[in-house]
Amino acid sequence: MNLNPHRAWITPLVIGAFLISAVTGVLMFFHLDTGLNKVVHEWLSWAMVIGVGLHVLLNLPAFKRYFTQTTGKLVMGVLTAVLLVSFVPLGGARQDPGFAPPLRALAKAPLPVLAQVAGTTTEDVKARLQAAGISVTSDQQSVADLVGVDLRRQVSTLIKVLPQVRS
Repeated sequence: MNLNPHRAWITPLVIGAFLISAVTGVLMFFHLDTGLNKVVHEWLSWAMVIGVGLHVLLNLPAFKRYFTQTTGKLVMGVLTAVLLVSFVPLGGARQDPGFAPPLRALAKAPLPVLAQVAGTTTEDVKARLQAAGISVTSDQQSVADLVGVDLRRQVSTLIKVLPQVRS
C-alpha cells in the first residue's frame, strides 16, 4: 500500500488530532472542561488512533529503527510498563465517580422522601415504580431496597421515578 500520495493529509490529521487530544485532556485534568470538551476528547481520539496508525505505515522503516535503538526500546518499554500498571486495581473495589454519594443517598431515601424531592406524591412514585416493573410492598422502602446496591440500576430507576427537569 503506497501512502505517499496521502502524506499531505495524514500528517496534518495527526497534528490536528494531537492538538484536540492535548488541549481537551489538559482541560479535563484541571477540571476546566466545558461544553463538548469531554465528548470531543473521547470521540476524536479515534482520529488520533487512525492518524497515528497511518503515519506509522507511512514511515514504517523509521518506525522499525526505534526497536533497534537502546533509547527507543527503553522509552517504549517504560511507557508499556506504565500502561500495564494502569490496569492494576488500587484499593480493591473500583472507586465511584464523584456524583455517586448524593445519588446513593437519594436511592436510600424512603419513598415519601423521594416523592417530596420529586415534587409529587408517594402514590405517584409507587405508580412510576410499578410501571417500571418494580414491585413495592411498603412506603418505607427505598430505591436501594428495591433494586439493590448496583449504582447503575439505582440511577436507572431514579430516572424513571423523578420527573425530567428542563433547563
